[in-house]
Amino acid sequence: MADESQRPIIVKRIKKGGHGHHGGAWKIAYADFVTAMMAFFLLMWLLGSASQGTLNGIAEYFKTPLKVALAGGAGAGDATSVIKGGGNDLTKQAGQVNKAGAEKDEVLRKAKEKASLSQLQQKIESSIDQSELLKEYKSQLKLEMTPEGLKIQIVDEQNRPMFDSGSSRMLPHTRELLQQLAPELNQLPNKISISGHTDAKPFGNGQNGYSNWELSADRANTARRELIAGGLLESKVLRVVGLASANPLIKTNVFSPENRRITILVLNRDTETSILNDGNKPQLNQETIGGPPTEVQASPPAEGGK
Repeated sequence: MADESQRPIIVKRIKKGGHGHHGGAWKIAYADFVTAMMAFFLLMWLLGSASQGTLNGIAEYFKTPLKVALAGGAGAGDATSVIKGGGNDLTKQAGQVNKAGAEKDEVLRKAKEKASLSQLQQKIESSIDQSELLKEYKSQLKLEMTPEGLKIQIVDEQNRPMFDSGSSRMLPHTRELLQQLAPELNQLPNKISISGHTDAKPFGNGQNGYSNWELSADRANTARRELIAGGLLESKVLRVVGLASANPLIKTNVFSPENRRITILVLNRDTETSILNDGNKPQLNQETIGGPPTEVQASPPAEGGK
């Protein structure tokens, strides 16, 4: 039996490694950090590229989160709005979306109305060229688009007046001319205003009460009756006005025959509304508002003619 003291002694040494990889947990933390930084810089870029209106809208939204939550995420002014009255557009403050829509509709309405009046003007001008009667008096018919609507003026000429001198009795050719215009004026729903004008020559016996004011109003009323006789709807007449010589057509010569005229104004909606709203207010140089005056027949003037 061998001596136990001679047995070899075996020493086991355990070699410890480095720190190891800790299971790779640091990679997850680093990825989270990079993701957060990317989200942060993306947010900064979005805020930097947003308009001031958008930023104000976002700030307004977060001012009252509880109110929005209780409203189901919608503003009180709109079922899908995050801002009261603002619609889906955060750049709009309360009520601006509805106001902008109304303004757009109003612009479109005015443009459509102007186009309709322009078409009426073209149609009347075409009728003048095609009608033997209207063509003969083409020089006495003046059409013009104005801010109030389409203005149609029938003017006197030196040797071809519309009325008997100093009277509201209309001559036959003027009567036929107005009756031919009447159906054209029915093409649009717009109401009309009729005004009578004289030159500046004083009316004979004007000091006794009957003057150019009464004469111009009576002539405008006579024109109204002839238009209705030609088929114009009576409800379309909104105003009959006598202006005497207050608004001359030829301002450089207030005695010119062309200042004696009948003006038919096809009113746009804004002018019609203005007339209706101001119907009870005094109007400058306006003899009659809201209805025709009583017709007064005058004897021939003492001097000159109208």
